[in-house]
Amino acid sequence: MAIQNYAEHGAFAPRKIVETLRTTSDELARSLGIGKDAIQRKDRIASDRTQRRLRQMVEILNKVEPRFGSALLAYAWYRSEPLSGFSGHTAMQLVQANRADDVLTYIDAVDAGVHA
Repeated sequence: MAIQNYAEHGAFAPRKIVETLRTTSDELARSLGIGKDAIQRKDRIASDRTQRRLRQMVEILNKVEPRFGSALLAYAWYRSEPLSGFSGHTAMQLVQANRADDVLTYIDAVDAGVHA
């Protein structure tokens, strides 16, 4: 999915992400490791921390979506598939622990044929 489909007025819009992924704002907040207020209140949505977490998740989903064929399946992978080399943690758990860059590096390595 194109990044602009997740954005509104130059920022990531949780409402659009929720609609695309057919989930709830509570579930999205849990997936990001932030409180639901962070994606429901306008002042909190605009915060650097909230926008960074939304960006990280969207970047990860966009990298793996071609592999799975849809944003929904990419989101399911993000939430539930343990990544080898990360003690069984999922991409979601790593993002929650501020390790999104590790997930992106992992995806790039797998895409390059390196088995992580």
